Amino acid sequence: MSILLSLLLGFFSSDFFLGLVLHPVCFPDNISRMFACISGAAGQKCDVHGNFIDQNAPSPPRTEVSPTDWTPYESQVAFETAEFLYTRNQMSAGQIDTLLDLWAATLIRHNDSPPFTDHRDLYKTIDSTPLGDVAWETFTMSYNGVKPAEDIPPWMTAEYDVWFRDPHLLLHHMLSNPDFNTEIEYVLYRDYTNNDQRCYKNFFSGDWAWKQADIIAEDPETHGLTFVPLIIGSDKTTVLVATGHTEYHLLYLLIGNIFNGVRHAHCNGVVLVGFLAIPKSTKEHLDDKDFRNFHRQMFHSSLAKIFESVKLNMMIPDTVHCSDGHYRRIIYGLGPYIADYPEQLMLLGVVQNWCPKCSNHRKNLDGNSPSLLWCQEHTDLLVQELQHVHLWNKYGIIQEVVPFTNDFPRADIHELISPDILHQIIKGTFKDHLVDWVEDYLLLTHRASRAAEIMDNIDRRIAAVAPFAGLWHFSEGCGFKQWTGDDSKALMKVYIPAIKGYVPRDVICAFSAFLDFCYIDDLTQLQDSLSHFYQSRQIFKMTGVSKHIKAVKEPWPRGMLRGSCVSDALCALKNHTADIVDGPTVQAHVELAVMPIPGRAPDVSALVLNLDLPDFPIMIQQFLYDQLHIGDHEAPDFDPVTAPAFMGQVSVFSSAAASFHAPSDLSGTGGMRHEHIWATTTWRGGPARNDCVFVSTNQEVNCGLDGLAIARVLCFLGFNRDPDTGMYIVVPSTTDDGTLDISIIHIDCIFRAAHLIPIYGTNSLPRKITPHDSYNVFHAYYINKYADHHAFEIA
Repeated sequence: MSILLSLLLGFFSSDFFLGLVLHPVCFPDNISRMFACISGAAGQKCDVHGNFIDQNAPSPPRTEVSPTDWTPYESQVAFETAEFLYTRNQMSAGQIDTLLDLWAATLIRHNDSPPFTDHRDLYKTIDSTPLGDVAWETFTMSYNGVKPAEDIPPWMTAEYDVWFRDPHLLLHHMLSNPDFNTEIEYVLYRDYTNNDQRCYKNFFSGDWAWKQADIIAEDPETHGLTFVPLIIGSDKTTVLVATGHTEYHLLYLLIGNIFNGVRHAHCNGVVLVGFLAIPKSTKEHLDDKDFRNFHRQMFHSSLAKIFESVKLNMMIPDTVHCSDGHYRRIIYGLGPYIADYPEQLMLLGVVQNWCPKCSNHRKNLDGNSPSLLWCQEHTDLLVQELQHVHLWNKYGIIQEVVPFTNDFPRADIHELISPDILHQIIKGTFKDHLVDWVEDYLLLTHRASRAAEIMDNIDRRIAAVAPFAGLWHFSEGCGFKQWTGDDSKALMKVYIPAIKGYVPRDVICAFSAFLDFCYIDDLTQLQDSLSHFYQSRQIFKMTGVSKHIKAVKEPWPRGMLRGSCVSDALCALKNHTADIVDGPTVQAHVELAVMPIPGRAPDVSALVLNLDLPDFPIMIQQFLYDQLHIGDHEAPDFDPVTAPAFMGQVSVFSSAAASFHAPSDLSGTGGMRHEHIWATTTWRGGPARNDCVFVSTNQEVNCGLDGLAIARVLCFLGFNRDPDTGMYIVVPSTTDDGTLDISIIHIDCIFRAAHLIPIYGTNSLPRKITPHDSYNVFHAYYINKYADHHAFEIA
């Protein structure tokens, strides 16, 4: 199959770029859906009093606020000033006063004044905003156990403030958010392909929510209700703003009804619920048993107190105004709890280095025998029958911990704990084991100087990877001291080609199986990847590199929170990703840049010289001929003598923008992403950048790469899949006389941008090779299917 390197151009009313490949495309089979009903029809509409109404009744009209109404702010300028000072800049009160005084001095001559007189006026206006976040509340926690007669430790007398927002009100806000109207489910369902294969996508398509509906339906009073599972998450961090260096557990909340794309877009689909205080102690008491138990139980007591307002409506329906304008009777339930390993231990009352999910002994986590999963009933029985020492040493259970879920219906903390994907899979397995094992292997099989030389060359290979939307550039390779989860997720995408040629085949297969496991969303294929990984990783044992993969993580340093953790995290992500697009799902499309390159509108004869393409006029003829005969199955053969010719001016563009549906990646509420595709002679003042793209060549055949080709400015390529990495390989395609195979195709044929990584072979990479040389100096490339989830689906 041939592929073409291409140049994006604008031509008449048609947009096109140099390059074409004829190759079919495939899409998933039609999907059928089975709905789960809480005894009858679930998710039924009702009136404000909870009485069911005609289910075909239209949504009541919404009252639209005037776009010029900025109440309580006097104008848009006042609102944006408040947002800038308070949210984005987080300016101190004194500096706000100084700025407003200077602003007032410039307006005196005009008999005008700033939108606020001082910081108090600003804060008062913000507090009076009628539409906004739920108010913050606080309560105090303290130790109430037995205290020693003398030398009472400070932590026993201290009081700890817990800040929170009422989750009941937050849930009402989320459920009534009109932005979620087309992105929310009220009825559980199961999706199947025509081949009866189960499909999983949003939370409501899974088994856990379905089983919960079955339990709820046992009560006849719940018929017709809507189930809303609360997905909770917490993470220990240091808060700098307003508190100094104070550690808290940040508590987050989302609901399982909204689509994954909404949560990825952070459109108020994930809300901050509270700051759980962490007790402090002097060093002499840090290992004290009573202090540790107090720390754990204060965490659980805080959670129980915060979610107390929702508890009643886990048994008695709550009538809620929903995003479509209708009311529904809601029954809440505690859903999955997302936490890293240290917090999992605190939630479960499990000893350090033990598995939080199964009862395997900590020294046999990787055992071959079947594992017994924990449940609260089993744990309670063991606590009732066994002594503290026996529980600790044989089962890894801390007797004194009483989970907060014991206070809530249908809740088992052992069942609700979600795997720590970031630390235990992404960072734990990839960085802390596989990457380290590669270095250990090189040191075991080579002398130290040669191993260092190879590792330096691996770093240079990583640094030479071409730029791509959403892909980090590691200018120094992977030789950085402090790894973050984002570092691991980014390095995973480019690591396999960098080590190919320096490690055995089974090592490459182990990495490929692991990455497939991280990307695959089919449970059967997921199990196959896991089995493949276990088989391939034996190479590390046989070479003496590894012993076992631990199921736990060490307490890695945490990041600092400055301002809004969600907004700041999103801003950081935007520095490295393609744009997210809010709004509904639409058909994938590509658009040229708004303006062509200024001063460059050469005619065809000039482009023949600029591009060094003597056949360029005939290519244009072929392109025009193809456009005139689209869908004509009896079109005459192309003849340059009779085909339309064009020798006028052509506008040249440096970029195009592709919009496509990619809900598994960071995207908008409709799952849409927007990325730029570049073809420019200079990139950010440096060398040229010429991206690669997926080209759609046959829209009737729908299966991954079977209808797509890879194209890059100025050359067709051919491809096949590498059996070790699992990635397709592309090589430059030439004509019979050895020249690059070049053609012109319509811009509508572009599907989205593609990312290629060179096949480096076994030779050392010259230090002068940069990412901008990556597509020019190598003879073969991997199609990087790990660039993002969407690329994985099609490549």
